[in-house]
Amino acid sequence: MERFKAIWITRNEGEKKQNPAEIREISLDDLMPGDVTVRVSYTTMNYKDALAITGRNPVVRTFPMIPGIDLAGEVVASDSAKFKPGDKVLLNGFGVGETHMGAYAGMARLSSDWLIPMPAGLSGWQAMAIGTAGYTAMLCVMALERAGLTPGSGPVLVTGASGGVGSVATALLSRLGFEVIASTGKASEEDYLKRLGAASIIDRSELSAPGRPLGKERWAGAVDVAGSITLANVLAQTRYGGAVAACGLAQGMDLPASVAPFILRGVTLCGIDSVMAPIPRRIEAYDRLVKDLDKNLLTEISTEIRFDDLIGKASDLLDGKVRGRLVVKMG
Repeated sequence: MERFKAIWITRNEGEKKQNPAEIREISLDDLMPGDVTVRVSYTTMNYKDALAITGRNPVVRTFPMIPGIDLAGEVVASDSAKFKPGDKVLLNGFGVGETHMGAYAGMARLSSDWLIPMPAGLSGWQAMAIGTAGYTAMLCVMALERAGLTPGSGPVLVTGASGGVGSVATALLSRLGFEVIASTGKASEEDYLKRLGAASIIDRSELSAPGRPLGKERWAGAVDVAGSITLANVLAQTRYGGAVAACGLAQGMDLPASVAPFILRGVTLCGIDSVMAPIPRRIEAYDRLVKDLDKNLLTEISTEIRFDDLIGKASDLLDGKVRGRLVVKMG
């Protein structure tokens, strides 16, 4: 039986802390049940993947586990009428890499209900340069549009702008005609963010310390990856009738805010979940990404790494040392 490399995470019985992640050679017999088997061509590293590898937060809930929430690959075996061998497929989320063995292996056995066909116009590399981060950014943009925002509404803030979600959100919003204010803690990334389309840059310190319940109206909308005090300040400075899409917790899970922005300015807070989003919404998001994202920017946003580099890069990503997206070529 074919053997292949995988990142393997275990935890000793009765202990809460997981063991260090390791690269192990496994076979299909080591994988969990599923009706479709996929040879993984490309994967990527997201914030959640880095948490899973390092164990800094209890993301992994089943052991042993192969992390990796995103993959692009080719079906090699299928018991589902939805897919046949040779089909190119894409997966984001659905608990893969947390409760079901994921993408950081040469092969993955999955439920057909979690897969979508590779969108026309995207290669496997491009799909992983987008990944869950970019797909989440598109969900945020769609939510802001549903809330009524247009380029004429005013500027849109993007927090964590040099990260994966932020980079794609900046590029998308700019191409759609929005004036983008990019918030980052990395002054060195100003040129990078302006190449993606940011009109102006602010330091994240303007938003990361406790502020007033209601501040000066500065932006019509925002994409926030930070949560906590940052999100509270973003809401407090959103214009009348504006909207904020919240999709992350890089600063924290808490939200020390007041109701003032909601009841005095009619601000809308849109919660964005990419993990369990229904298949039709995923397909819509990827259709929009194919149409609205300048794919030439993916090489600007992304860095390709080897499978063997994944474990080492996890701490770098969590420590804010990674710009944009990491694409992993398998094999």
